Amino acid sequence: MDFIIQNWVLILIALASGGMLLWPALTSGGGANSVTPTQAVQLINREKAVVVDVCAPEEFASGHVTNAKNVPIADLETRLTQVVKNKTVPVLMVCASGIRAKRAVATAQKLGYEKAYSLAGGMGAWRAANLPVQKS
Repeated sequence: MDFIIQNWVLILIALASGGMLLWPALTSGGGANSVTPTQAVQLINREKAVVVDVCAPEEFASGHVTNAKNVPIADLETRLTQVVKNKTVPVLMVCASGIRAKRAVATAQKLGYEKAYSLAGGMGAWRAANLPVQKS
């Protein structure tokens, strides 16, 4: 206890630096199954990934990744197997900010999809990278 009292500044610095190291993993930019827009394009072009937009139909209509299939997150568990029949094909989950897409990845993995990814930063990051957006 005496050590903690005498070295509280060092302990505070260690905790702060640990928190800064964990921050990217806890925000939309991190995560093992999260890909950047550039990596997403590579998945689509090289591995024929299927893009699933988990936004509400209104959000989907206002702009989405070209050739994306709209499956709202509420319907994902029941409709994903109908939309993407081959569970070995990469599935790229997209939403407005990337948060719902992360939940969708967990659902897809639970359903047996081996290669499920979320777009880090969502459609905001996609637009910021000046990638094509389709409106319906």
